[in-house]
Amino acid sequence: MTLILGRKLGMTQLFAEDGTVTGVTVVAAGPCVVTQVRTKDKEGYDAVQLGFEDIADKRCPKPQLGAYRKLSVAPKRFLREERLKAPAAAKVGDLLKCDVFKVGERVDVVGTMKGRGYAGTIKRHNFHRGPETHGCMNVRDPGSMASKRIGKVIKGKRLGGHYGNTRETAKNLTVMRVDLDRNLLFLKGSVAGPNNGFVQVQTAKTPPVKKAPPQQAKVAAGSKGAPKPEKKK
Repeated sequence: MTLILGRKLGMTQLFAEDGTVTGVTVVAAGPCVVTQVRTKDKEGYDAVQLGFEDIADKRCPKPQLGAYRKLSVAPKRFLREERLKAPAAAKVGDLLKCDVFKVGERVDVVGTMKGRGYAGTIKRHNFHRGPETHGCMNVRDPGSMASKRIGKVIKGKRLGGHYGNTRETAKNLTVMRVDLDRNLLFLKGSVAGPNNGFVQVQTAKTPPVKKAPPQQAKVAAGSKGAPKPEKKK
């Protein structure tokens, strides 16, 4: 696993030499500072804690501020951990930039959707509206709740409610370009969240498996071009 923190800047297009256009999301990834290294002997597991985006001392809680000063690291707005299968090679104070990913790699991007407040069933679940003629009174209403025999609304019924502001993961996005000078990642596809929203870019957990090419069929005995076996008399 490889993790880096950043902010979504927006979407743009990349043009290939053959004229192919690809829609990409631009993420300002890093630089991230290693604020803590957890070991199996002390904490029970191996992990690396990353900090992103400096903040003023007055914006940081005093217990955390003391920990940052002890490590000689500036206070950070975001802290996230990455669990490892082996002891970490990084040390406290090391910088991680966007070059931890290479062009062509598959990544998962975690973001928070835009909060849309209370929404009805048409906007939230893509319901169709009813007719507006012949005295119809059910235009944007959800319709029947349940039968009289049940006497209650079934659990899991799709109704109006709070829409958005949820944690979403865009899986298996391809890294199209890495701009180390500006710490930018160009990822194929869309990412949840508004522009300037906080995102986490990590190695894809379930990348697509490439299927092996089918083996060439063997020439069966007795087929065209192969000697036929002699019949016993």
